[in-house]
Amino acid sequence: MKLAPRARKAVLTVHIVSSGAWIGVDVLVAVLVGVGLAGGSDAARGLALRALAEFVVAPMLISALVCLASGLLLGLATKWGLVRYWWVAVKLVMNVLLCVLIVVALSPGMPEVAAGGAAIEAGQVPAADLSSLVFPPTVSLIALAAATLLSVYKPGGRVRRRSRNASGRPGSPSLRRSRSATKAVSEARPTVAA
Repeated sequence: MKLAPRARKAVLTVHIVSSGAWIGVDVLVAVLVGVGLAGGSDAARGLALRALAEFVVAPMLISALVCLASGLLLGLATKWGLVRYWWVAVKLVMNVLLCVLIVVALSPGMPEVAAGGAAIEAGQVPAADLSSLVFPPTVSLIALAAATLLSVYKPGGRVRRRSRNASGRPGSPSLRRSRSATKAVSEARPTVAA
């Protein structure tokens, strides 16, 4: 499957915008967590935590899934492939892992965050320990920065595929022949006496 140049540029634009939106949502999460845990008044802290619980997970997940879908389409329809180059494979794994973490780790804890925010606003101590909220934006922002660096610098070259020959051993017969041919050529060269 190949994308026409205009379609490829459109999908690439969607991919860049969605990853930028994802980073923006993560920055917002970091700000809300910072205010919620160390902000000034109880009203501001409680409001930040309730806003975090109510409004953040859906836009984060949507931008992550759009980023994943557009990245998959770009991988399948361009020369980069999905697992042809290391940097693309690493970005794919990171994107899938972060999407899973949003659904499995972040989203289920939001009712506790909302309850903690309401408790703080009421001048009470939250029932749950909310200090672990610093980890999601930290991990996500580091991973997304790493993905951005991989996209810009494209390090690592191609992923090597191990082929199996008819006997089930790694390596193709043609590769072994070329190695033995190289060895034969190097042995046949005359040596120059000094």
